[in-house]
Amino acid sequence: MTRRSAAICSSVNQYTRLLIEAGPLAVFFVTNSQAGIMAGTGAFMAATAVAVLLSWHFERKLPIMPLVGCFFVLLFGGLTLWLDDDLFIKLKPTVVNLLFATVLFTSLALRRNVMKPLLGTVLSLTETGWRILTVRWACFFVVLAVLNEIVWRTMPTDAWVNFKVFGIMPLTLVFSALQMPVILKHQIPEETAQAE
Repeated sequence: MTRRSAAICSSVNQYTRLLIEAGPLAVFFVTNSQAGIMAGTGAFMAATAVAVLLSWHFERKLPIMPLVGCFFVLLFGGLTLWLDDDLFIKLKPTVVNLLFATVLFTSLALRRNVMKPLLGTVLSLTETGWRILTVRWACFFVVLAVLNEIVWRTMPTDAWVNFKVFGIMPLTLVFSALQMPVILKHQIPEETAQAE
């Protein structure tokens, strides 16, 4: 396989991954706009489960964060439908983001950085780099939780759905891009990483 064809396969995988991750949100948005929050929640649950299965099909592994996200979508979505109360699906992003933040902060306190095993196949960073990224992502998850609380408590349901679909994903992509200087500064050269 040439470098060019490898790059094309890699970009296809990235586009496929993006579609798999964004697909359930698109289904949620469209179904909510056509049939309301309860139908949107049911469609979101089904689409999230399908997305996890597709991830496994394409990558032959279950990614941890989407798997955890799926568990909470099914749990809070199930409560929403069972109790006929959209409060639960609105609380889901808050709970999940606070859970991620807690795990990251706890791992730092215990000196067992969990980001390294999660992203170590993609990134090769110094311990300082991993620590900086972990602190930043933990803080970002707290910010997302606070934003979710503000939006669902102060705005109508459709505005919250718009924020969930068109706010959280772009914010996450921008935040990820802003981490590139830290990644580049603390990256271990490939030869050194292979020697380790």
